[in-house]
Amino acid sequence: MTEFKTIELVIEDAIATLIINQPKSLNALTTEVLSEIGQAIEEVENNLDIRALIITGAGEKSFVAGANIVEMKDKNALEGEIFGRLGNEVFYKLSTLRQPTIAAVNGFALGGGCELAMACDIRLASENALFGQPEVGLGITPGFGGTQRLARLVGPGIAKELIYSARNVKAAEAKEIGLVNRVVALEELLPEAKKLAEKIAKQAPLAVEKAKEMINKGLDLPLAAGIDVEVQGFGLLFSTEDQKAGMTAFVNKEKATFNRK
Repeated sequence: MTEFKTIELVIEDAIATLIINQPKSLNALTTEVLSEIGQAIEEVENNLDIRALIITGAGEKSFVAGANIVEMKDKNALEGEIFGRLGNEVFYKLSTLRQPTIAAVNGFALGGGCELAMACDIRLASENALFGQPEVGLGITPGFGGTQRLARLVGPGIAKELIYSARNVKAAEAKEIGLVNRVVALEELLPEAKKLAEKIAKQAPLAVEKAKEMINKGLDLPLAAGIDVEVQGFGLLFSTEDQKAGMTAFVNKEKATFNRK
Protein backbone atom coordinates (compact mmCIF):
# COMPACT_ATOMS: atom_id res chain seq x y z
CA MET A 1 0.00 0.00 0.00
CA THR A 2 1.21 3.52 -0.84
CA GLU A 3 2.77 5.61 1.96
CA PHE A 4 1.03 8.98 2.10
CA LYS A 5 2.24 12.28 3.58
CA THR A 6 -0.99 14.23 3.97
CA ILE A 7 -3.67 11.54 4.34
CA GLU A 8 -4.10 8.13 5.93
CA LEU A 9 -5.77 5.13 4.33
CA VAL A 10 -6.82 2.51 6.86
CA ILE A 11 -8.28 -0.81 5.70
CA GLU A 12 -10.07 -3.04 8.21
CA ASP A 13 -11.80 -6.11 6.84
CA ALA A 14 -13.97 -4.84 3.96
CA ILE A 15 -14.05 -1.17 5.05
CA ALA A 16 -11.53 1.51 4.01
CA THR A 17 -11.27 4.81 5.90
CA LEU A 18 -9.54 7.76 4.25
CA ILE A 19 -8.49 10.45 6.75
CA ILE A 20 -7.34 13.88 5.56
CA ASN A 21 -4.56 14.35 8.09
CA GLN A 22 -3.59 18.03 8.10
CA PRO A 23 -5.22 19.27 11.32
CA LYS A 24 -2.95 22.33 11.68
CA SER A 25 -4.42 23.74 8.45
CA LEU A 26 -7.91 22.41 9.33
CA ASN A 27 -7.32 19.76 6.64
CA ALA A 28 -7.24 22.32 3.82
CA LEU A 29 -6.90 20.97 0.29
CA THR A 30 -3.59 21.62 -1.43
CA THR A 31 -2.37 20.19 -4.72
CA GLU A 32 -0.52 17.53 -2.73
CA VAL A 33 -3.55 16.61 -0.63
CA LEU A 34 -5.78 16.37 -3.72
CA SER A 35 -3.22 14.24 -5.54
CA GLU A 36 -2.91 11.85 -2.61
CA ILE A 37 -6.69 11.57 -2.27
CA GLY A 38 -6.75 10.64 -5.97
CA GLN A 39 -4.09 7.96 -5.44
CA ALA A 40 -5.97 6.53 -2.46
CA ILE A 41 -9.23 6.37 -4.44
CA GLU A 42 -7.43 4.36 -7.14
CA GLU A 43 -6.11 1.93 -4.51
CA VAL A 44 -9.61 1.44 -3.13
CA GLU A 45 -11.05 0.98 -6.63
CA ASN A 46 -8.51 -1.74 -7.41
CA ASN A 47 -8.93 -3.63 -4.13
CA LEU A 48 -11.74 -6.13 -4.67
CA ASP A 49 -11.87 -6.91 -0.93
CA ILE A 50 -13.01 -3.35 -0.08
CA ARG A 51 -16.77 -2.91 -0.14
CA ALA A 52 -17.20 0.60 1.28
CA LEU A 53 -15.13 3.76 1.80
CA ILE A 54 -15.47 6.29 4.65
CA ILE A 55 -13.89 9.74 4.28
CA THR A 56 -13.28 11.99 7.29
CA GLY A 57 -10.89 14.64 8.60
CA ALA A 58 -8.33 14.43 11.39
CA GLY A 59 -9.25 16.16 14.65
CA GLU A 60 -12.60 17.37 15.95
CA LYS A 61 -12.74 20.86 14.40
CA SER A 62 -12.66 20.24 10.68
CA PHE A 63 -13.58 17.76 7.98
CA VAL A 64 -11.99 19.98 5.32
CA ALA A 65 -12.03 23.76 5.79
CA GLY A 66 -11.65 24.39 2.05
CA ALA A 67 -8.92 24.68 -0.55
CA ASN A 68 -5.68 26.23 0.65
CA ILE A 69 -6.04 29.98 0.03
CA VAL A 70 -2.31 30.66 0.51
CA GLU A 71 -1.62 28.32 -2.42
CA MET A 72 -4.42 29.81 -4.55
CA LYS A 73 -4.11 33.56 -4.06
CA ASP A 74 -1.35 34.29 -6.60
CA LYS A 75 -2.54 31.96 -9.35
CA ASN A 76 -3.35 33.40 -12.77
CA ALA A 77 -6.39 32.35 -14.84
CA LEU A 78 -4.67 29.34 -16.43
CA GLU A 79 -3.20 28.15 -13.12
CA GLY A 80 -6.61 28.57 -11.48
CA GLU A 81 -8.22 26.45 -14.19
CA ILE A 82 -5.57 23.74 -13.78
CA PHE A 83 -6.17 23.66 -10.01
CA GLY A 84 -9.94 23.50 -10.52
CA ARG A 85 -9.53 20.72 -13.05
CA LEU A 86 -7.40 18.70 -10.62
CA GLY A 87 -10.00 19.02 -7.87
CA ASN A 88 -12.82 18.10 -10.22
CA GLU A 89 -10.97 15.11 -11.64
CA VAL A 90 -10.31 13.75 -8.13
CA PHE A 91 -13.87 14.36 -6.92
CA TYR A 92 -15.38 12.88 -10.09
CA LYS A 93 -13.20 9.81 -9.58
CA LEU A 94 -14.62 9.64 -6.05
CA SER A 95 -18.23 10.09 -7.16
CA THR A 96 -17.89 7.30 -9.73
CA LEU A 97 -15.89 4.96 -7.49
CA ARG A 98 -17.08 1.37 -7.71
CA GLN A 99 -17.67 1.12 -3.96
CA PRO A 100 -20.23 3.15 -1.98
CA THR A 101 -18.75 6.13 -0.14
CA ILE A 102 -19.70 7.77 3.15
CA ALA A 103 -18.54 11.24 4.23
CA ALA A 104 -18.23 11.43 8.03
CA VAL A 105 -18.27 15.22 8.36
CA ASN A 106 -16.66 16.37 11.61
CA GLY A 107 -16.67 20.18 11.90
CA PHE A 108 -15.97 22.58 9.03
CA ALA A 109 -16.96 21.45 5.53
CA LEU A 110 -16.48 24.68 3.63
CA GLY A 111 -15.67 25.30 -0.02
CA GLY A 112 -13.69 22.30 -1.20
CA GLY A 113 -14.68 20.46 1.97
CA CYS A 114 -18.37 20.79 1.17
CA GLU A 115 -17.59 19.73 -2.40
CA LEU A 116 -15.66 16.68 -1.16
CA ALA A 117 -18.59 15.64 1.03
CA MET A 118 -21.04 16.12 -1.85
CA ALA A 119 -18.92 13.84 -4.07
CA CYS A 120 -19.64 11.01 -1.64
CA ASP A 121 -22.79 8.88 -1.86
CA ILE A 122 -23.94 9.44 1.72
CA ARG A 123 -23.18 12.22 4.21
CA LEU A 124 -23.28 11.83 8.00
CA ALA A 125 -22.57 14.97 10.02
CA SER A 126 -21.56 15.65 13.60
CA GLU A 127 -23.61 18.20 15.53
CA ASN A 128 -20.77 20.74 15.20
CA ALA A 129 -20.53 20.39 11.41
CA LEU A 130 -20.77 23.56 9.32
CA PHE A 131 -21.35 23.52 5.55
CA GLY A 132 -20.97 26.27 2.99
CA GLN A 133 -19.61 27.54 -0.31
CA PRO A 134 -18.00 30.87 0.68
CA GLU A 135 -16.05 31.38 -2.55
CA VAL A 136 -17.82 34.50 -3.86
CA GLY A 137 -16.55 36.34 -0.80
CA LEU A 138 -13.03 35.59 -2.07
CA GLY A 139 -13.72 36.77 -5.61
CA ILE A 140 -14.12 33.30 -7.13
CA THR A 141 -16.82 30.64 -7.49
CA PRO A 142 -16.93 27.06 -6.25
CA GLY A 143 -14.45 25.24 -8.46
CA PHE A 144 -14.52 21.56 -7.44
CA GLY A 145 -18.10 20.77 -8.49
CA GLY A 146 -20.00 22.92 -6.01
CA THR A 147 -22.15 24.77 -8.54
CA GLN A 148 -23.25 21.43 -10.00
CA ARG A 149 -23.60 19.00 -7.09
CA LEU A 150 -25.19 21.39 -4.59
CA ALA A 151 -28.02 22.23 -7.00
CA ARG A 152 -28.61 18.54 -7.65
CA LEU A 153 -28.75 17.75 -3.93
CA VAL A 154 -30.79 20.63 -2.51
CA GLY A 155 -32.40 22.14 -5.61
CA PRO A 156 -31.31 25.17 -7.64
CA GLY A 157 -33.11 27.78 -5.53
CA ILE A 158 -31.44 26.90 -2.24
CA ALA A 159 -28.10 26.25 -3.97
CA LYS A 160 -28.18 29.70 -5.57
CA GLU A 161 -29.07 31.34 -2.26
CA LEU A 162 -26.19 29.65 -0.44
CA ILE A 163 -23.62 30.22 -3.19
CA TYR A 164 -24.61 33.82 -4.02
CA SER A 165 -24.68 34.89 -0.35
CA ALA A 166 -21.79 32.70 0.88
CA ARG A 167 -24.02 31.74 3.82
CA ASN A 168 -22.94 28.77 5.90
CA VAL A 169 -25.44 26.27 7.31
CA LYS A 170 -25.21 24.30 10.52
CA ALA A 171 -25.73 20.55 10.63
CA ALA A 172 -29.43 20.67 11.52
CA GLU A 173 -30.25 22.95 8.59
CA ALA A 174 -28.04 20.88 6.29
CA LYS A 175 -30.19 17.85 7.13
CA GLU A 176 -33.38 19.87 6.68
CA ILE A 177 -32.44 20.93 3.13
CA GLY A 178 -31.24 17.45 2.15
CA LEU A 179 -27.51 18.12 2.15
CA VAL A 180 -26.82 15.45 4.79
CA ASN A 181 -28.54 12.16 5.58
CA ARG A 182 -28.14 12.17 9.34
CA VAL A 183 -26.77 14.27 12.23
CA VAL A 184 -25.19 12.58 15.24
CA ALA A 185 -23.08 13.54 18.25
CA LEU A 186 -19.39 13.99 17.41
CA GLU A 187 -18.32 10.95 19.43
CA GLU A 188 -20.88 8.83 17.57
CA LEU A 189 -19.91 9.98 14.07
CA LEU A 190 -17.26 7.43 13.09
CA PRO A 191 -19.01 4.52 14.87
CA GLU A 192 -22.22 5.38 12.97
CA ALA A 193 -20.33 5.63 9.68
CA LYS A 194 -18.63 2.28 10.31
CA LYS A 195 -21.91 0.65 11.31
CA LEU A 196 -23.49 1.82 8.04
CA ALA A 197 -20.43 0.75 6.01
CA GLU A 198 -20.53 -2.70 7.62
CA LYS A 199 -24.22 -3.06 6.78
CA ILE A 200 -23.47 -2.15 3.15
CA ALA A 201 -20.50 -4.55 3.09
CA LYS A 202 -22.74 -7.47 4.07
CA GLN A 203 -24.89 -7.09 0.94
CA ALA A 204 -24.13 -8.61 -2.47
CA PRO A 205 -21.27 -6.35 -3.67
CA LEU A 206 -21.96 -6.60 -7.40
CA ALA A 207 -25.59 -5.64 -6.77
CA VAL A 208 -24.58 -2.66 -4.61
CA GLU A 209 -22.07 -1.50 -7.22
CA LYS A 210 -24.64 -1.85 -10.01
CA ALA A 211 -27.24 0.06 -7.96
CA LYS A 212 -24.77 2.94 -7.51
CA GLU A 213 -24.02 2.95 -11.23
CA MET A 214 -27.74 2.96 -12.10
CA ILE A 215 -28.56 5.85 -9.77
CA ASN A 216 -25.63 7.95 -10.97
CA LYS A 217 -26.40 7.37 -14.65
CA GLY A 218 -30.13 7.89 -14.20
CA LEU A 219 -29.73 11.30 -12.57
CA ASP A 220 -28.54 12.69 -15.91
CA LEU A 221 -31.17 10.93 -18.05
CA PRO A 222 -34.90 11.31 -18.76
CA LEU A 223 -36.95 8.87 -16.68
CA ALA A 224 -37.63 6.45 -19.56
CA ALA A 225 -33.93 6.21 -20.41
CA GLY A 226 -33.05 5.78 -16.74
CA ILE A 227 -35.53 2.92 -16.41
CA ASP A 228 -33.89 1.26 -19.43
CA VAL A 229 -30.52 1.47 -17.63
CA GLU A 230 -32.13 -0.13 -14.59
CA VAL A 231 -33.76 -2.97 -16.51
CA GLN A 232 -30.50 -3.86 -18.27
CA GLY A 233 -28.54 -3.85 -15.01
CA PHE A 234 -31.26 -5.80 -13.21
CA GLY A 235 -31.17 -8.51 -15.87
CA LEU A 236 -27.38 -8.67 -15.93
CA LEU A 237 -27.22 -9.49 -12.23
CA PHE A 238 -29.12 -12.74 -12.85
CA SER A 239 -25.92 -14.04 -14.45
CA THR A 240 -23.97 -13.70 -11.18
CA GLU A 241 -23.20 -16.29 -8.52
CA ASP A 242 -24.17 -13.76 -5.87
CA GLN A 243 -27.74 -13.67 -7.21
CA LYS A 244 -27.96 -17.47 -7.07
CA ALA A 245 -26.49 -17.52 -3.56
CA GLY A 246 -28.76 -14.74 -2.31
CA MET A 247 -32.01 -16.12 -3.63
CA THR A 248 -31.19 -19.73 -2.75
CA ALA A 249 -30.37 -18.70 0.81
CA PHE A 250 -33.64 -16.77 1.04
CA VAL A 251 -35.71 -19.74 -0.18
CA ASN A 252 -33.88 -22.06 2.23
CA LYS A 253 -34.22 -19.56 5.11
CA GLU A 254 -30.43 -19.34 5.41
CA LYS A 255 -27.97 -16.47 5.59
CA ALA A 256 -26.34 -15.71 2.26
CA THR A 257 -22.58 -15.46 1.73
CA PHE A 258 -21.48 -13.31 -1.17
CA ASN A 259 -18.21 -13.67 -3.08
CA ARG A 260 -18.48 -10.87 -5.65
CA LYS A 261 -18.97 -13.24 -8.61
